Amino acid sequence: MEPVPSPVHSDSPFINFRDFDFAEGSHHGYRWVSTKRFRLPPDAADDRDVLAALIAHPQFRDTYDGAGVQDWPRHGPWWLDRITPEAYKAVDDVTAADVIHSWASQHGDIPENLEARLRQEIYTPICTATTRYVLGRLPEDAFHDYGPVHIDYHELVLIDRPAAALTLLVAADD
Repeated sequence: MEPVPSPVHSDSPFINFRDFDFAEGSHHGYRWVSTKRFRLPPDAADDRDVLAALIAHPQFRDTYDGAGVQDWPRHGPWWLDRITPEAYKAVDDVTAADVIHSWASQHGDIPENLEARLRQEIYTPICTATTRYVLGRLPEDAFHDYGPVHIDYHELVLIDRPAAALTLLVAADD
């Protein structure tokens, strides 16, 4: 079996809800969205191979706790070896957008300037992706030693074949 071609990391925009003014009765809830964008190799085969290449990429080794990308066996709150392409479930654009919207609006109204940024950087790529995946529920023993630092943790992978783009979205709070 030939190795899966590696996607090329391009950038990692970050949306911190604390940077926006919330109205009375709403609050930022220490929420944020991390986006890691990659260029998809032209010879990328099926989606499961793309997911395997993403999981193998060094940028995937991020616990999202402020330490950044490290050379360790962790991803988000999980042990890296517990995440496989089969852990991701295909979803449609409405379901993917609802994962983010429900999480983002759980503490009240979202400021219009934050909503505009989410539309541009999150919802539009969700809609234009050819396929979307959400990380499914992993067993309790998949949590690494300090994994439960996040209150909520949502992960989506967007594959946009015409744009040769792969996007990893992590929406969480701490």
